[in-house]
Amino acid sequence: MIPISDDNRGRRSTPYVSYILIILNILVFLYQFLLNGDAEYTFILDWGAVPAQVSKGDRLFTLVSCIFLHGSWLHLGGNMLFLWVFGDNVEDVMGHVGFILFYLLTGIAASASQIWLNTDSLIPLVGASGAISGVLAAYIVLFPRGRVVSLIFLGIFVTTVLLPAWVMIGYWIALQLLQGFLSLGIRTAQTGGVAYFAHIGGFLAGLALVWLFADRDRTSSQRAARQGYETNRRNR
Repeated sequence: MIPISDDNRGRRSTPYVSYILIILNILVFLYQFLLNGDAEYTFILDWGAVPAQVSKGDRLFTLVSCIFLHGSWLHLGGNMLFLWVFGDNVEDVMGHVGFILFYLLTGIAASASQIWLNTDSLIPLVGASGAISGVLAAYIVLFPRGRVVSLIFLGIFVTTVLLPAWVMIGYWIALQLLQGFLSLGIRTAQTGGVAYFAHIGGFLAGLALVWLFADRDRTSSQRAARQGYETNRRNR
């Protein structure tokens, strides 16, 4: 299932932070893409979070910088799609400053979770997936019945379905948990290059932090707008 849009009724602000984050991630990846061979590898080593270094208290700034690096176009595209679909509503209820703080904190928690399980690894952690996981956690808490348009692949056929957020995001986190625990038997815990426990750590951090940053009045306003639409639709 791939989300492509959601219900934005009740959103009152323009999600400038989400837009800036998307643009910044794309620009960083383009710069990385233009580097050649050893230069790209050095760039990733310099700014990615290497567990063996961070676990010793070195280069702690990479817990933040690694959130803006990606390993491939697909890695970047998937993360930015999820941020595009879910980030705007969460930013609206947290405000711009609150949202960027929430995003960075969940990203740091995500990287720290993976490092805690892999303290000796020399493989740099990169990607916004952990921070995005925090955003998904906030969304499912704030808008569990939010309507999400998702692509479904049935063999060679592709269709769209309208799913409540708790189904879409619940399926996603269940998959991360399954794959994460299956990866525990692997030395690096990075099956296929995916740091599943970063996703899980970011999601748990999002669950813990959401009400520290969310404005209850803005949340109620969005919920009321969505509920009003649903009520009118059913009464037609």
